[in-house]
Amino acid sequence: MKTLFVAYRVTDLDRSLDFYTALGYTELGRVTLDDGARLALLKFPEEPVVTLELVHRPGGVETGGVDHVAIQVDALDATLKRLTEAGLEPDPVQYPGGPEGPKTSWLTDPDGYRIELVEWPPGQPDGLTEAAFS
Repeated sequence: MKTLFVAYRVTDLDRSLDFYTALGYTELGRVTLDDGARLALLKFPEEPVVTLELVHRPGGVETGGVDHVAIQVDALDATLKRLTEAGLEPDPVQYPGGPEGPKTSWLTDPDGYRIELVEWPPGQPDGLTEAAFS
């Protein structure tokens, strides 16, 4: 088994698409369901498959229930500069594992979902593995 993607319930699909495309996602496609719900399927350009789905259901949307999604970046400082220039408001850089650990910054989307941007230290394998906890 493997995780395919995260799906967020959003209140305004266009507003959320503007936010996530400014973050760097690209839209692969949209689906409209029989009940009027609309889905937008997104991925980062270097990813081979969809990793984020935005779901808008007519008649009101209850958001929340998700703490955050973590996104790996190659160069956090450059990413934060680009996001700020795009009108987004990332938080200052943090070092949750100390100065030798990962660099992180937080961002909040229009519906209040939190996004953790992570730059791994040199030599750290991509993603979290058992080795990170030993």
